[in-house]
This record gives sequence, structure tokens and C-alpha cells, in this order.
Amino acid sequence: MGSPGLNNGNKEQRLGITEPISWSGPTEFDVFKTRELEKYLANVGLYESQEEAVSREEVLGRLDQIVKIWVKSISRAKGLNEQLVQEANAKIFTFGSYRLGVHGPGADIDTLCVGPRHATREEDFFGELQKMLSEMPEVKELHPVPDAHVPVMKFKFNGVSIDLLYAKLSLWVIPEDLDISQDSILQNADEQTVRSLNGCRVTDQILRLVPNIQNFRTTLRCMRFWAKRRGVYSNVAGFLGGINWALLVARICQLYPNALPNMLVFRFFRVYTQWRWPNPVMLSNIEEGSLGLQVWDPRRYPKDRFHLMPIITPAYPCMNSSYNVSSSTLRIMTEEFQRGNDICEAMEANRADWNTLFDPYPFFEAYKNYLQIDIIAANADDLRNWKGWVESRLRQLTLKIERHTFNMLQCHPHPGDFSDKSKPFHYCYFMGLQRKQGVQANEGEQFDIRLTVEEFKHSVGLYMLWKPGMEIHVSHVKRRSVPNFVFPGGVRPSRPAKMAGESKWVLESKVSRHAEAKSSETGPYGVDGGTKRKHEDDNLGTSLRGVKCLATVASAIGGVCEGISGNSIVPNSTKGGEANNNGSERHKNPTEVLSQNGGQSNELEKCSPPVEFLPVKAASSNSKEAENLAIEKIMSGPYVAHQAFPEELEELGDDSEYRNLVEDLGQNTKCGQPSRAKAAVTATSIGEAGPCASLHSNGGLEELEPTELVAPLSNGVHYTSMAHQKPLISLKFTSLAKATDKSA
Repeated sequence: MGSPGLNNGNKEQRLGITEPISWSGPTEFDVFKTRELEKYLANVGLYESQEEAVSREEVLGRLDQIVKIWVKSISRAKGLNEQLVQEANAKIFTFGSYRLGVHGPGADIDTLCVGPRHATREEDFFGELQKMLSEMPEVKELHPVPDAHVPVMKFKFNGVSIDLLYAKLSLWVIPEDLDISQDSILQNADEQTVRSLNGCRVTDQILRLVPNIQNFRTTLRCMRFWAKRRGVYSNVAGFLGGINWALLVARICQLYPNALPNMLVFRFFRVYTQWRWPNPVMLSNIEEGSLGLQVWDPRRYPKDRFHLMPIITPAYPCMNSSYNVSSSTLRIMTEEFQRGNDICEAMEANRADWNTLFDPYPFFEAYKNYLQIDIIAANADDLRNWKGWVESRLRQLTLKIERHTFNMLQCHPHPGDFSDKSKPFHYCYFMGLQRKQGVQANEGEQFDIRLTVEEFKHSVGLYMLWKPGMEIHVSHVKRRSVPNFVFPGGVRPSRPAKMAGESKWVLESKVSRHAEAKSSETGPYGVDGGTKRKHEDDNLGTSLRGVKCLATVASAIGGVCEGISGNSIVPNSTKGGEANNNGSERHKNPTEVLSQNGGQSNELEKCSPPVEFLPVKAASSNSKEAENLAIEKIMSGPYVAHQAFPEELEELGDDSEYRNLVEDLGQNTKCGQPSRAKAAVTATSIGEAGPCASLHSNGGLEELEPTELVAPLSNGVHYTSMAHQKPLISLKFTSLAKATDKSA
């Protein structure tokens, strides 16, 4: 945890698909802030104790012994001769956060068992090995998941959580010095083996592709902690998981090879605030390989064009690791990158500290309306299985709501789960709901998503392992009625105190960026594109000018100016995915924008980058401008022209009405929007009383109603129930009393 070493001034080793943005080494400011960051991360408990580290090593050693005994046992049982039995071997590899060296106290260990060709997954791994583990007193909570996309066995060994995968190679004997980084290891491997090996191969490749492993680890610890605090760390919820954050941080390390973690964190937010998704993030060039395995390539594979935030794995076969990201979660992460960039600029100006950056996102104060999804089961085993299935389907609820409301109702899924201790075998999840910002809302307008919710519940109910007692309930709950058990200690915090710091900070940042954008359009004499007002005091602090400079650049290239104000999210007024005056400028090269704005380039020349502390203003401005041009340049590549399809067809593939849309892509997207001919019956009702006027209120919780109590949808289309009458749910964004008066 000491200050990491550096490859100072080393320009010989270039890692990545482009030249670095900067070879500069650290300043005194960087050294100080890095030590401050390391101390902060240690104080919040991100590092495990020496005793826990030793315990993990002992568990891994014991697990390696167990699989070696297991493979010899099954080899003998299969009738192999004694020589082959003695040579039979299996080996344990680690990957994920443990292999990267960024795991924290209590974290699980991702492990891979590599076995020979005669040790099968179904009969031997999930049969004999599972039986061996179940009979050991050290093993608790054994939970095999053989039908998962990547089959896994989960358990605790002497209190250490283990996720164990299996890869069956085409070798008769597994050598002890096996190198799984070689592509030949995938020869004749089945799909489950390729996916299981991918975790180890990607992790090892990341460590080979970063210039300084210790700097990478510290920066990644920081970004993982930040993502968890801000509620954007969850692959299953549609945000980013551990491998995604590792790849994003590794790319920044490549672009700034001699930077300390402090500067790497600052540049992380600067680069990804300006990043134009769906341009892919890649650590190395995509290789076709010699085994014929499909790699990510939107030019050849239509499904790859639907990915909104491609982050490509560096090991063959290269894949998009972030295919779960939706338009809603991308919007939320973009807002968080902008917030992080604003705070980092303020930290360079000594106006903020690490505490500000790591402030937790006040999810249950940010919205007025939420969806609460409750699940229950008859016992602990059923609940664990039911919970895993429902979690894997929650993203579909988000996608369906946005599709059926034409993206007018935005969803923010909370990445965690909650449990009411007063209810046995119970979990619940929450989604924040808000109207798309910048769209005029009339009094009494409402969204009817009851049919959407019923479609989701029906799809969840198709679970092949469903048992009696497995239930799911979806309710609309107002902010004031969010249950207390979701808050730390079961105590609801004071809302003004909770929101004050967050709202004040983001509001100031938003105003600052708005002011900079305004000043770039109109000079001091009211002339657009006129000469910028000279600073009366040339000795103003470089930090303040640095903040102003960076805000101007972010505005020029279309940085997202969003934040929390008051009770709800307040993003900019640009409609996502629509072409308008603002949107038409979003994808222009910064040099084009600067030339069009006339004097804006002069403003940049006055800005001294806060990282370098150079005494010469010209050198500083050139460095700043060159850095932003370099960020723009690294997004130019063979995949830049491919735009993601807004309907997330791959994620909604189980909907019968959407199964054939991929084939019809060329016909249905001529105008940039998919054909609605095959869409499901819309569950949107805006601006009419309709069935939503008869809502029952129960302490802010809107309960479900039977179908027969509700009139048909206003568009004249009747919804056909599936096998039984469906309950309904409705959301309304005005008070119940006002809507009732209006309908009367």
C-alpha cells in the first residue's frame, strides 16, 4: 500500500491500440493526492488483513488437493490403467478480483478447475466432486448451478466464499505448468469450457497489458469503491461489473502510462465523460484467431450493433463484456461520469476532497416514484433459486417499461437487494421512476404500465424450476412510503440533510457548466462568437482557470450536464437519441466546434491544466488542447460508424412479437426508428383519465386491481389475458385528488 513505483519517462513500451495521450510523470501534487487516496482507501476498509490473506491461501491450497484426489478417483473408476491414474491431474486457477489483487475483506474467490478430457462436467464435476464437497465438514452452503450460462458451484470453505467453474480440456494429462493463455488450449473445447476459461484468460491478459500493475490496482480499487457507492456496480442490473471496471481502468493506464493513481482517477472521468458510446473500449486489437470462434465485430454480426456501451475483452475470442447495459443504465452512468469529472476538477482547485467524490448516491431520496418488486419462497433453498432467476430477469422489466412508454418513462434500477427481517424468506428490489426530462408534462398526465408489469410477471413465472410458494409482487410506492428496512439501521434519514450536500454540489456544477456554455456563445458585447473577455487579473489561481477550461471543453464536445436537484434527477433537456440543435453538435470533432465558436479557442489558451503546474501558459494550453484532441482521436476506428439499435432486441428476444425483428432490421430502421407493426400492445396512456383514475391509495402504496374493474385502454385495443384475469398496476405523477377532480 506504499507509493507505487513508476516507469518514469519510459517511451519504449507502448501498450494498447494507440499511442498514449501523455507520457508525463507525476507532480508533487499527484504524489500528495495519491498518498491521500491510499490512506482513504485503507481507512474505509478495502484491504484485507494479513490473517485473512493467509486463510485464503490455505483454502486455495486445500481445494487444489481436493480436485487432484477427485480426478485420480474418477480415472480409476473409469478403468484407466494405473500409470494414467497416477499421471491424472487437475489444477486450480484464480481469476476476477482476487487474481487482479483488488479483492477486499470477505470477498469471494473466483476459481477455475481445469481437468482432463475424460472428466466430464455433468457426471464427474457436478456429480462426484459435488458429492465429495458435500461430505466435508469444512464445506457449507454448497449450491451447484449446472444450468447457468457459465456453470458454477458455489460454496463456503472454512468461511471463505468460493465460486468454482470447470473447464474440460482435450488433454489426457493436465501438466502442472499448464499455460492457459495460449489459444491452442481452446482446441476442441465446448462452449461452457470456452466461457469458463475466458475469465482466467482475460484477467491474465489485463495484467500483461497495463504498464504498472500496482498503479492499476490502486486505481481499480478506487473506481470499484466509487461505483459501489454511486450505485453503478452491478452487471446483472445493467450497469458494469468487476471485469468491466477493470477494462476501463486498464485503458486509462495505457493512455497515461507514467501517471500515479491520483491522476489516473482524474483522467478516468475526463476521458469517459467525453467518450462517445457506442465506440468500443479496447486494450488490444481484435484477433480473428485460428480456431474459427466468433469475435465481436459489428460490421459482420448484426447483434453486435445493438450493444450500447461495448467494452471488449482482450483475450481470444474477444467479446463485449458489457452487453447488459441498457439506454437507462448508460444514461445514469454517463451522469455519474460527469459528476465525477466535475468533482475531480474541483479537487484540483482545492474545492473538494475524496469524501465528496465517494458520497453515496441517495437513491431513495432521488425520485418521487418507485417500483417495489417483492419475492417470497417457501424455504431458504427455494428462495435462493427463485432470487437468482428473478434477478436475471429484472433488466427486462426496465427494457419493457421504456419500450412500452416510448422512452418517456425512465427507470433507474437499484443494484442491490433488501430483506424485511420480519418476513421469512423474502427479498425485494426497487426501481426509481421519472418522466423523461425536458418533455412538457401536463396536469393529470399519467403512465399506465400495468400490462407491461403483467408481461414481466408472466415471463418470470415461466421458470422451469418453479415450486409452490415462489411468488412475485410488483407495487408502485411513493418516496414517503418507502419501507424503513431499506435504510441503514432501519432508520429513515432526514431528507433535507441527506440531499443538501448532493443537491448543492451538483447544482453548482450544473450552473458552472451552463455559464461556460453560455459564455462560449455570446461575447461581452452580445456578439455571438466574439472575442472572449480578457482576465483582468492574469495572476488568478490556475486551479480556477483549469476548472473553467475543462467545463468549456466538455460543453463543446457534448458532455452530459446532469445532476440531482431537489427531489428528482434533473438532466439536460436534450432528448436521448433525437436529432436537435444541441444533439447535432454532440459528435463533432472538438477542433470543428472550437473553430465555429470563434473566440473559444482563446479561452482555452488562458486555461492552465491543473495537473502539470507549468509556469508557461502557452505550454499549458497546448497540453490541454492536445489532450482533448487525443481523446477524440482514440475513438476513431473501424467500429465508429455503428450505432446501437434503441429497442434492445437481443434482451427482449423471448418476446414472441420481437423474435423476427433482427431479420427485418434493414426494412424497419430506415428512419432511425423500428417499425411498430410487430410491437406488443402498448401499455401507455398519457393525458387521459382512462383506467388510471380509479387507483386505490394505501399509505402511498398503489395496490393491484382486478382486470374487470378497469375500462379498456383508450386506444381501443383490448388486451387478451393469459389463462387467467391479470392484476393491474398503474403509475400517476400527480396527486390522486387532482386527478379525481379532473376526471369528474
